[in-house]
Amino acid sequence: MAENPSRLKLAFLLAPLPLVLLLFYVLPFAGVVGWSFSLPTPGIEQYQRIASDPAIHDVLWRTFRLCTTVSVASLLIAYLMAYCWVYSPPFWQRMVEICVFIPFWLSVLVRAFGWLIALRSNGLLNGWLQALGITSEPLQLTRNELGVVIGMVHFMVPFALFPLVSTMRRLDPRVLLAARGLGAGQLRTFWSIFVPQTVPGILGAFIIVFVFCLGFFITPAILGGGQTVMVAEYVYLQMFQTSNWGLGAALSVVLLALVAGLIWALLRMTRVDKLVG
Repeated sequence: MAENPSRLKLAFLLAPLPLVLLLFYVLPFAGVVGWSFSLPTPGIEQYQRIASDPAIHDVLWRTFRLCTTVSVASLLIAYLMAYCWVYSPPFWQRMVEICVFIPFWLSVLVRAFGWLIALRSNGLLNGWLQALGITSEPLQLTRNELGVVIGMVHFMVPFALFPLVSTMRRLDPRVLLAARGLGAGQLRTFWSIFVPQTVPGILGAFIIVFVFCLGFFITPAILGGGQTVMVAEYVYLQMFQTSNWGLGAALSVVLLALVAGLIWALLRMTRVDKLVG
């Protein structure tokens, strides 16, 4: 008898959530889908253009290439940081926490402009390189893919870190001790025992970062300077610069379908509770 009132209270508290999702997500997305099939004329010409236009293929290929590069780089950095966070002495654990949480206080716009100041031709990094005699002239670190990758990796490392930390903290240390007791060295234990047990966290971190990267807009726009257009910026240009709302809507639908597929793959490969603790 005591469970029924509790369930009713829970249902009452959760009831607004489906309504909010319907009003602010499902219905607007249905409108976007309608635009993709009706603008400028009814039909599937916008999807046919996506399938046949080389310019769109270049944007999509650049987006997937940059997302993959950023995901791999973020994963490698986050793996090292997660290992230090879980297994280092308390002082170094606090250092990792500071490095992870302080950037969350800054917006993505502030971070992008910070990297622009640091990487531009007369910026801090080029000034240091020239002062040390490493380079004789400024390096081109912005308005290209390198600057975009640097800015995106800086933003995405924490999102790759948390699934890895959660997975590492769930490992049984006795397994590692048993491997060492059977004669395996530290490197053999790490590659043969430790890394395979963290594969769910690795896959989850990679997919999470990749999905986030697909929708990046501000960082590529600022650090790429219009020379490194990704699909989110391309959608913006189609809708608000060329007024081609049908093509922008069709690209949005394709992008959302890809994200949904990746999330489905994440749920199939590993349990979410293991990634977030």
